[in-house]
Amino acid sequence: MLISKNFRVDTLACFPDVTRLAEHLFLINAPNSARFPFCNAFLVTGDETVLIDTGIGKNRLREIDATVRIDRVIISHPHPDHICGYEVLQDRALTVPFETSEAIHDLIDLGTRFTGTVELGRYWARFARVIGVVPMKPPDSRFRHGDILDFGAVRLEAIRVPGHIDDHYCFLEHHSRTLLTTDVDFSAFGPWYGNPESAIRPFQEGVEMLRQIPCELVCSSHKPPIEGSAATDDAFREFLEGFDRHRDRVLALCDIPKTLAEMTAASPFYNDKMPDKSIQNLFERMMIQKNLDLLVEDGMVGGADGRYFRVD
Repeated sequence: MLISKNFRVDTLACFPDVTRLAEHLFLINAPNSARFPFCNAFLVTGDETVLIDTGIGKNRLREIDATVRIDRVIISHPHPDHICGYEVLQDRALTVPFETSEAIHDLIDLGTRFTGTVELGRYWARFARVIGVVPMKPPDSRFRHGDILDFGAVRLEAIRVPGHIDDHYCFLEHHSRTLLTTDVDFSAFGPWYGNPESAIRPFQEGVEMLRQIPCELVCSSHKPPIEGSAATDDAFREFLEGFDRHRDRVLALCDIPKTLAEMTAASPFYNDKMPDKSIQNLFERMMIQKNLDLLVEDGMVGGADGRYFRVD
């Protein structure tokens, strides 16, 4: 018996971990409250059935695919929690950002991009394999900032928000004015910019740009949807305040002159809670250094003999 596509979509909407954001647009809630190494995924049921990001776990990917066969995978950006599980759908069409490099085809290359050295890249690759990351195939298509990904009932505008990483994208669904903010995630941790290519000021500017987009529903990769213009504006304001909170933590470390290594050991961002201390120190060091660079540029911190100190 032929089962209609609409019936399969209605069946999908009955799952407790699926939230209908708009007509033909769904949030697939990730396990573990969407904390790393998972992330929420977004499902489009237009002319094609499209999944944005694959970090909901391999078993859940198989269940969703068995209910509504996925035609295409879109990757918002290639951080490991957004591409975990990709191997389940690696035979489907793949669409990635224009800025995404060939490093996605090799985990050591991708690790080198995210850590800055080949040695650390090899370590990152081992870590990534453990959580289920595999190399990705050459993409079938790419999108740029401002492109409209038209799936008939759903039209997604691609919005590049660099600073998190260069090829980090968000999406605006035009019919419903639903904004998918991916890793502008409104988490308690705040903004994350722990890769070599990450940059605080472009990230801030990108978030401010998103804040100006008229919408009534905002949904990220790691938190529940936020509804209502006042609530969404508050969420963006609080996320932006996270940049100031981070800066203040690093500035406080400079009250007594310290080296970058000493600041990293103090763990102002992760509070020494990551199981893998090598990865924690890598990300912590990069985020501290990016704040230090701006504090020095702004004349609030000075440096001498490898130590940083507050300038009165």
